[in-house]
Amino acid sequence: MSTGVPNAWLRCYFPRPGAARRLVFFPHGGGAASFYRRLTRDLPEDVEGMVVQYPGREDRIGEPCCTDMPGLVEPLAKSLTQLDDRPVWFFGHSMGASVAHEVTLLLGSAGEAPPERLIVSGRPGPARQRPDDKHLDDERLWSDVCRLGGTDARLLELPGLREMTLPMLRADYRLVGTYRPGTGRDLTVPVSVCYGTDDPEVEPPDAEAWAAATTGRTELKAFPGGHFYLRDPAHEELTHWLAARLRGGHGQTDTDPAGRNRE
Repeated sequence: MSTGVPNAWLRCYFPRPGAARRLVFFPHGGGAASFYRRLTRDLPEDVEGMVVQYPGREDRIGEPCCTDMPGLVEPLAKSLTQLDDRPVWFFGHSMGASVAHEVTLLLGSAGEAPPERLIVSGRPGPARQRPDDKHLDDERLWSDVCRLGGTDARLLELPGLREMTLPMLRADYRLVGTYRPGTGRDLTVPVSVCYGTDDPEVEPPDAEAWAAATTGRTELKAFPGGHFYLRDPAHEELTHWLAARLRGGHGQTDTDPAGRNRE
């Protein structure tokens, strides 16, 4: 697929036609493509970053949000089959980790090429994912967003922002709250698991649980910071780690489901 081909699901802020590989980012719940613009900019020059744009936000604000996982991943997976001209990696954060996981499974079951590597961030492994309360009232829902810290506190105080954002947040919370992942070893691709050391949503055993979801190799990488470590304070460390991995660097820890090194 040429990056100039229109695609409702993908945004490419910094086209690199000569890139050897693509890295596709899957945003968190309540998130949009522009959040990942800086990460795509700071990738190595031989890697083209693309970001999934979910319906109901930014330039897709006029479209209804998806409220269930199949309704989101089925058209998204079909769209991603267009990325067939060079190798692709997936990076999903929080809700986006589950979306990337399900898209990877769907591509494989349809006989399409899966990503070379799946990077999951800020999300427990499938067997340790807990149902979320999709019945939060507006105040509790907004408080939860503020608690996780994915949006600048000054922006959260802008007049009208809450009213504009709450329908999207509620749809995403419902999607996550009704999602029940399989707990078998269904993936066949290598999985890298990233998390913030101060993330209230992901403890080390939660991250390690991803090893039980794939027959491929797994690795864990902890970064300083909370649930949104990937913005700050660990943005630079994350981009350096991504660059090393994309260039085939070594030094990561591979674990089996019991947490032992495979090497």
